[in-house]
Amino acid sequence: MPYGLIADIGGTNARFALADERDYYDELIFPCADFKGPREAVKSYLDAVKPKVPVTSGAFAIAGPVHGDVFKATNMPWAFSVSELRDMLGFERLALYNDFEAIAMCVPHLAEIEVRQVGGGKARTGWPIGVIGPGTGLGVASLYSDGHDYRAVPAEGGHTTVPAVTQREFDIFHVLLKKYSHVSAERVCSGKGLVNLYNAIRELDRRADLPDLEPKDISKAAIGGTCPVSKEALDLMLAVLGRVAGNLALTCGAFGGIYIAGGIVPKLGDYFDESAFRSEFEAKGRLRFYMEPIPTFVVLHPHPAFLGLQKNLGREPVRPLA
Repeated sequence: MPYGLIADIGGTNARFALADERDYYDELIFPCADFKGPREAVKSYLDAVKPKVPVTSGAFAIAGPVHGDVFKATNMPWAFSVSELRDMLGFERLALYNDFEAIAMCVPHLAEIEVRQVGGGKARTGWPIGVIGPGTGLGVASLYSDGHDYRAVPAEGGHTTVPAVTQREFDIFHVLLKKYSHVSAERVCSGKGLVNLYNAIRELDRRADLPDLEPKDISKAAIGGTCPVSKEALDLMLAVLGRVAGNLALTCGAFGGIYIAGGIVPKLGDYFDESAFRSEFEAKGRLRFYMEPIPTFVVLHPHPAFLGLQKNLGREPVRPLA
């Protein structure tokens, strides 16, 4: 029976649990900033839960591109060798996945009540599926069927160039261009991106009277209607997310659906459903007819990466050797 340690390591927190073929359990969360690297975080977790059975295998999902043996995180200072980490932990096996690769792996196992459809369309069985989600960064992955099962394909679509369609948007993104050499989708569609937009609008409109805000404060002010700048920032973020998700659907031929995960969208509720996300998703000119049948779903499962890891425990990642 497969048994091991699973971990969902983001730019802010590292979440650990033990898992077997039935479920995952003994979940604990640690701030990544408290540790030099994953070895120290794993040790703290195992010391805390004291597993009754020795842990000799692991499957970790982590934010950043996974290629070969050496991993370097995008949004935090962790860098390590997978094989050295495996040996230091005393594991027989350690599989490393991109965080959204793990989230994508959960999609075929989601129950009907664990998703909420936004807009029209109906998923076609066996067709490609796209997964996207803003959190600390912007994750992107896809799923393709081999005729029997879906396999996840990781990517770094969050670093595609951000699309602008109005002069106002060009002006806002031009402010960001002064700060960043490349204005990626992640610079806009993420927690940090929401702050970027809020600050860019403040600068553009000369609103030095407005305070610095965290992402949750911007969202709260936007939803509550107490700050027009916050509302413009959140509305623009969701509109751009729709365009980027639409680009993903076009690229993958994702008639199996687009699934929106991450730590932001599921918390927005009706505000997201009533936003410009779906209209911008479909706004592909002559290809609107192509987009309209593609369904979009919000993932409501509280820990989709854990579900993906648990369901694939003991299964090797599918990717070319570096």
